[in-house]
Amino acid sequence: MTTTLLDDLIEKVDALTAEDQLRLADHLVQRALQNLPTARPRRKWREIRGLLPYPAFGEDAQAYITRTRREGDEHREQILRGKA
Repeated sequence: MTTTLLDDLIEKVDALTAEDQLRLADHLVQRALQNLPTARPRRKWREIRGLLPYPAFGEDAQAYITRTRREGDEHREQILRGKA
């Protein structure tokens, strides 16, 4: 759209009543929303539950949690003892 056409439209909008300006604004917003690409709906966790084979990465989930907690504890102990 050229700037002169846009300037002309703005000038004409200024001449409208407040009610007509709101009606025009509503029309423009609705038109713009129709032209937006539709977003993919977010998936719910329950929809994707069970998609990975068990165990997902070759390790049981509880074993992973236990191992990473143990490793974290050992790392913190080394830092506290000044061996890191």
